[in-house]
Amino acid sequence: MILIEGVYSAAMRPDSRPALREPSYFVLAALLGGKLHGYAVIKRVAELSDGRVKLAAGSLYSVLDRLLGEGLVAAAGEEIVNGRARRYYRLTDEGRSVLAEEADRLARAARVVTDRLPRLGLLPGSPGHPSNVRIMPA
Repeated sequence: MILIEGVYSAAMRPDSRPALREPSYFVLAALLGGKLHGYAVIKRVAELSDGRVKLAAGSLYSVLDRLLGEGLVAAAGEEIVNGRARRYYRLTDEGRSVLAEEADRLARAARVVTDRLPRLGLLPGSPGHPSNVRIMPA
């Protein structure tokens, strides 16, 4: 375990799973609200990530296949819509647990920075913040 002023990364502990990649994190987060089909997962991931994570269908199904293999998501039924199969996915209890652990790890990692910014004058509005420094012409 690596400690940095009382904060550690779960990804660095030998007894834990590696940190989730961003697409996997947001796919699991998308399924928190209940079962979704592939296209709905793509849309929900884009919404939750403020458009930062844009999954193509092939990328989504690679992520889903890996998450299915790890037992973090499960198939939750299938229906035919306009002649095409629409498969639904749901979060498993293990998936919910892994997602919660990852969210906690990310929050702790963010606090390493956010707790220090005000003391260092690096928040907007702080006296030492670059946006508050005026350079006077010579």
